[in-house]
Amino acid sequence: MVDKVIRAPEPLVRDVLDFVLSGLRTFGRTLQLAVAAFRWLVVDIVKLRHPWRDTVQQGWFIVSVTAIPAVLVSIPFGVIVAVQVGSLTQQVGASSVSGAAGGLGVIRQGAPMVTALLLGGAAGSAIAADLGARTIRDEVDALRTMGIDPVRRLVAPRLAAMLTLTPLLCMLIIFMGVFTGYVIAVAFQGVTPGSYLSAFSAFAQMSDLAVAIVKAVIFGIIVLIVSCQRGLEATHGPKGVANAVNAAVVIGVIAAFGMNLIITQLVSMFLPQQVG
Repeated sequence: MVDKVIRAPEPLVRDVLDFVLSGLRTFGRTLQLAVAAFRWLVVDIVKLRHPWRDTVQQGWFIVSVTAIPAVLVSIPFGVIVAVQVGSLTQQVGASSVSGAAGGLGVIRQGAPMVTALLLGGAAGSAIAADLGARTIRDEVDALRTMGIDPVRRLVAPRLAAMLTLTPLLCMLIIFMGVFTGYVIAVAFQGVTPGSYLSAFSAFAQMSDLAVAIVKAVIFGIIVLIVSCQRGLEATHGPKGVANAVNAAVVIGVIAAFGMNLIITQLVSMFLPQQVG
């Protein structure tokens, strides 16, 4: 009886250990995929062999699935931020700083995270589905048989498109969010345009915009690499593709949120907020 009690946890420990090791192996393969994608991207651009037509096609696809949702999401997001911040600042008698508070909230946190959610939910899921369908149809194996690296042919053009369009998407969300906040504050909360703009210009800096764009680019890279890795490793037919898409969205968004926490902490340490 004593031996049975002592040995009972062994299967559980073994399962937990297998789960941890499997996660580490997947993380290692994802890092290898990222390194290979960046290496092929740089090499092909330097040698003038990069497939720009594929990059343009992938870029147009990303724009088509994220541009309109970005506008539709950033407008209510800007309204929510403006209403909440305006209500709080009016209660404490500091309505003149509502522009700074709302604008910084959109620039520093809102826009990068909305970008990550849109890329993960729209572009990332579509990329995982596309590559997963190619994988289960043995198209990826056919590329390897012909001596063509799938990372070079399929991942690198998508990476180039993501690096190019993610900053533009982030700036679109920033513009729509800040503009919406301005309209709400001036039209419904009694804030004068000059007060709103002066408070915003006193607190917001170019470094805030740069940090937001860097965040968005990092989130885009994470979403893309995770989606490609899940798609290229899809198995078991259509069900495997569906599982790959689900995993790509969940893992990509969670990884972006975790990276946002790390970047925010580093920015708070090394680039503290200053009043202009």
